[in-house]
Amino acid sequence: MYMCDKSKYQGQLTGQKRFTDKTDYAGKAARMKRLIKDLEAAIREIDLKIKNLTDSDPELLRQHELLLSVDGAGERTAVKMTVETNGFRDFDSARKFCCHAGVAPFRYTSGSSIRSRNRVSNRADKSIKALLHMAALSVATRKTGGVLHEYYLRKVAEGKNKMSVLNAVRAKPVLRMFAVVRLNENYDPNYVFALA
Repeated sequence: MYMCDKSKYQGQLTGQKRFTDKTDYAGKAARMKRLIKDLEAAIREIDLKIKNLTDSDPELLRQHELLLSVDGAGERTAVKMTVETNGFRDFDSARKFCCHAGVAPFRYTSGSSIRSRNRVSNRADKSIKALLHMAALSVATRKTGGVLHEYYLRKVAEGKNKMSVLNAVRAKPVLRMFAVVRLNENYDPNYVFALA
């Protein structure tokens, strides 16, 4: 919530500079800068509290380390995943969590007729979806390569819609996060699944 408020005030600060009278803008900018500074202090305080809670619980600390090993997962994504899944206890599969986060597409049908293309649900948790979207953007569009970057380029070259491919890339880190927690092993990009 504080992060959203901070970005909202920063947007107003830069957006209104062009068309607001300079004297009016100076007063408004000073007030907004104070608000932003207070929000940044609150965010730092909350981040420290989250870090202390994570560090004090060995299971949470291990889950956090495992989640950070997944390509595209950062600090905020790892914390949000842990909170949303209640330490990976509330969702028994990654697919169910993908439905919750709004990254699993569904076909809308009525009887035997198909009403539309596959779409993600609007009833998703938008906060986790936004974090997964940013993670997908970072791994799909980076210039240094990586498995998901190559996947994204390959699917776009095949003629797939870029947002559809990006949605598939959003789901892949979720599957990997659930796998590393279930297996209790750091993510290995060269892992080969061995059939029993």
